Amino acid sequence: MYKKIFAEVYGCSANQSDYEIALGLIKKNGFEIVDNANKSDLNIIFTCIVKTPTSDRMIHRIRELTKLNKPLIIAGCMPKTEKRVIEEISPKASMIGPNSIHTIDKIIKQTLNGEKIISTNDLKTPKLCLPRIRKNSIIEICEISSGCLNACSFCEVKLAKGNLKSYPSNTIIKEVKGSLKQGCKEIWLTSQDCGCWGVDKKSNLVRLVNDICKINGKFLVRIGMMNPYHVKKIIDNILECYESEKIFKFIHLPVQSGSDKILKSMNRTYSVKDFENIIQKFMNEFPMLTISTDIIVGFPGETEKDFQKTIDLMKRIKPDIVNISKFGARPGTKAEKMKQLPREIINERCKKFTELIRTIQLEKNKKWVGVEGEVLIDEINDKKIVGRNFAYKPIILNKGKLGDFKRIKIKSASSTSLFGEILD
Repeated sequence: MYKKIFAEVYGCSANQSDYEIALGLIKKNGFEIVDNANKSDLNIIFTCIVKTPTSDRMIHRIRELTKLNKPLIIAGCMPKTEKRVIEEISPKASMIGPNSIHTIDKIIKQTLNGEKIISTNDLKTPKLCLPRIRKNSIIEICEISSGCLNACSFCEVKLAKGNLKSYPSNTIIKEVKGSLKQGCKEIWLTSQDCGCWGVDKKSNLVRLVNDICKINGKFLVRIGMMNPYHVKKIIDNILECYESEKIFKFIHLPVQSGSDKILKSMNRTYSVKDFENIIQKFMNEFPMLTISTDIIVGFPGETEKDFQKTIDLMKRIKPDIVNISKFGARPGTKAEKMKQLPREIINERCKKFTELIRTIQLEKNKKWVGVEGEVLIDEINDKKIVGRNFAYKPIILNKGKLGDFKRIKIKSASSTSLFGEILD
């Protein structure tokens, strides 16, 4: 009788990719995948530790899974950074790090046999061209590298994934081609920092993206998060890449703060001016560009003046998406040792900042009302049908089939959504 395996995932797109690969390897090795931890013979949780609330949620969930008294595997970043915490709450659990996912099938077998396995060494083999069961059948989450070249004072993920390890371009191309043959139409290039891909191989992201765009077929590519420090070095060439109709006119460029003083304390290695210059160059070429950025509110040492600079920056660049984080010190980081701001100040600033962003988002979304164009329907669930246009804007539709390209007109907007109708 087949052993039943349940797996769940939290966190970034790289974690989502690992989860899909794990499911593929589980199925390939003859296990049965079930949809509930209570129905399984073994459970797996892919953890995320990027923010304190998320880490707290992981601890709570691990406790719940441990109470089921079944074999348990903890995957993701947490085994690399908080192994002792895991062992305190789930002493029998096996652990696997983010760069050891290729071995998940072996670890499952050993754990089912009553062994406790710790596999947190970074394997050199790229996590590509492996069996995969996708959460969304038309979206390929292609991790192009692991780790990064930065040393941000607040980041625990660096401690989990280490220095940059760019995956070979020919292997990435093979992965993308394989996914297209399997019916994918939307490719997510993802990593801790896509902007520095290839630096360790005397190459760069521009070459990789150009090679991907040469692949035959109708598909769209979303380039993932890029640190401004690396983008400014390749700005003119990356703008040329974006001219391709296969590239979503979308940029995720995390600034984190509008104050150069705070950026220096964060060890971000670029200035606010650098960030604005990049955004302006993109906007000059692509006026309907979707801008996504990240902001940390309440970083140690942030004064009202520093916070106001961040407010002013947002008013100038008017981002479409802002991932807002209340600062919370992560274990083992330099920022953990800095003097923390009172929680009430952080909460107050975050509330004010969130209200501003909602106002900006509504303003930006209203500009899309009346616009016609093609979308790729890339999400269908019980509640909604979503199409993405050339700028990666999600547009809620009243009908559609997953994977279809359809011409639509945007009819209305809110601060969080666009609403459209299919024209053909």
